[in-house]
Amino acid sequence: MKKAYFPFRHTILAATCALFAAAAGARELPPKPSVADIVKASKPSDWRPLDPDNTLYMELPFGRVVIELAPTFAPNHVKNIKALVREHYFDGLAVVRVQDNWVVQWGDPNEDNDKVRPIKGAQKTLKAEFTVPLRNDTHFTRMKDVDGYAPQVGHSNGFPVGRDPKTGETWLAHCYGMVGVGRDNDADSGGGTALYAVIGPARHLDRNITVVGRVISGMPQLSALPRGPAPMGFYDKPEMNVPIASVKVAADVPADQRSRFEVMRTESAVYQSVLDAQRNRGGPWTKVAAGHLDLCAAPTPVREQKPGSEPGFWQLL
Repeated sequence: MKKAYFPFRHTILAATCALFAAAAGARELPPKPSVADIVKASKPSDWRPLDPDNTLYMELPFGRVVIELAPTFAPNHVKNIKALVREHYFDGLAVVRVQDNWVVQWGDPNEDNDKVRPIKGAQKTLKAEFTVPLRNDTHFTRMKDVDGYAPQVGHSNGFPVGRDPKTGETWLAHCYGMVGVGRDNDADSGGGTALYAVIGPARHLDRNITVVGRVISGMPQLSALPRGPAPMGFYDKPEMNVPIASVKVAADVPADQRSRFEVMRTESAVYQSVLDAQRNRGGPWTKVAAGHLDLCAAPTPVREQKPGSEPGFWQLL
């Protein structure tokens, strides 16, 4: 014969468990410093200015895009891109492709016809620089988080990098805002005449394309451009192209016309605090701290230094 009190007992047990679960869920994580708190408390020595000789200014209708080059990881391509810039190769060319969740690309809209822009002193193609020896990178700071694309990941002078101690190689990672060199199927078919900025997940491109730097300022405008309707996001009408007024090396621009950005030193203790603040968020909103941080989600604080004043706004790359 069934006992009537068993269902009642289960009801009491279930209600008790629900109360404990609700109480546990409602418990707030202890407050932790936010990234904004850490940036505000940082010291001038925690920041470094951009090197004018390895910074590009691309002038578009919506303003200036600032690109920091990474000669440690692609020395020949960086040298060639600066040669292209100094012969005014990019002036009057355009952003020709915006593929959703992928890349924004700029270069010669006529590269496939007889109106192609001639190259004067620079080179059309170079041997690929997908990786460099570990010994070339003396600024690597490793993240403790596990990564699916590289045995080790971290930052070098602010750039996100992967590395493999077994092969002795290191490389720049395809994170948001990173700038790469367009190429055809041949690994050595690119040289810098076509460049792109990453606007979506693209880590599987690591070690398959030469990466030369990253966008420091201007990514919101680039990523908001209309998507191209043609295959791979190319613009299929000339009027859709976004004209490039000019591209210049910052060192060639008068000092009073330069953008004065600073990047947090990723080898500093304060930057490790920034990473931990993202990895283990606290406060009333966060209910479960992730305890993990993806390389491409690791924030690199950047701020603009106004002459004769305190540092201005800061952003996360």
